[in-house]
Amino acid sequence: MSIEIERKFLAVNSDYKKLSYDQKYIKQGFLNSNKNRVVRVRISEDQAFLTIKGVSSKDGTSRFEWEKEISVEEAQDLMKLCEEGIIEKKRYYHKFGNHLFEIDEFLGNNSNLVVVEVEVRHKGEEFQTPSYLGIEVTGDKKYYNAYLSKHPFKNWT
Repeated sequence: MSIEIERKFLAVNSDYKKLSYDQKYIKQGFLNSNKNRVVRVRISEDQAFLTIKGVSSKDGTSRFEWEKEISVEEAQDLMKLCEEGIIEKKRYYHKFGNHLFEIDEFLGNNSNLVVVEVEVRHKGEEFQTPSYLGIEVTGDKKYYNAYLSKHPFKNWT
């Protein structure tokens, strides 16, 4: 079983744009987004993936994750079966200290939302904090992509 351990933060500025070494456009949809499992289809430029995620731990830092690369054509076909609310975002990659920070700048209905994720090896692991890192939102389900697909950021009050 593969367990993903990550922490999420909001970005407080756009420093990540000049610090990143790469960026990719990502489009993703959800075949299933119930509370017990999420089945996601993702196209990231010339690669595509089918991902299954389980229930998050109580603190929101870890959950089961299974991922398999599929062809872009297969992903495009599966996108047609997805629930309403396709997510589009630009992902920036920034290596800082010993960690990789992935910064998601959401587009479309979730514009103006920027979420930073960092994977860690264990829950208490410390890491250097880049200048753009704001408040922690780990475990806050409203920042999960599956939630954003149904409750877009533009509708938040």
